[in-house]
Amino acid sequence: METTERIVEILNDLIRINNDRIEGYERAASDIDSLQHAEIKSLFYKMSEDSRTYKNDLVDAVLALGGEAAHDTTASGKIYRAWMKVKATFSGNDVKAALESCEFGEDAALKAYQDALQEEVEWPQNLASLISNQRQELRSSHDRIKRYRDEFRAVDNLKT
Repeated sequence: METTERIVEILNDLIRINNDRIEGYERAASDIDSLQHAEIKSLFYKMSEDSRTYKNDLVDAVLALGGEAAHDTTASGKIYRAWMKVKATFSGNDVKAALESCEFGEDAALKAYQDALQEEVEWPQNLASLISNQRQELRSSHDRIKRYRDEFRAVDNLKT
């Protein structure tokens, strides 16, 4: 496979992962109906918007390489299923469980970005920087989700 084709394939995988994040965080946010958790709802919408920006940047990169950008979610569905857990956890209005599911999804996204950077292809500098910068931002999102999850766990522990 030609290097450019492989790079387009990798970028499309990252586009799919961001499509998963968009769908997952929008579902999670829409399932929060308590004003008590408005901050979490706002965070979920922000992360969805962040992924929309990441996706658009990746689509631009694919198009610049002469490729066709992906419009679907991940083929394996692993990340998608993790996001779907978010919806299921909200049936009991369990924000902590939703945060745990989101953290799992963030772990999977971080791994996908790391795997992309470790691919044995000659990355153009601008694309290597783009992927690395998005990965750093995903790390910050992951850590923020983890902090909220830890806070909810601490509150639960105080209740017991």
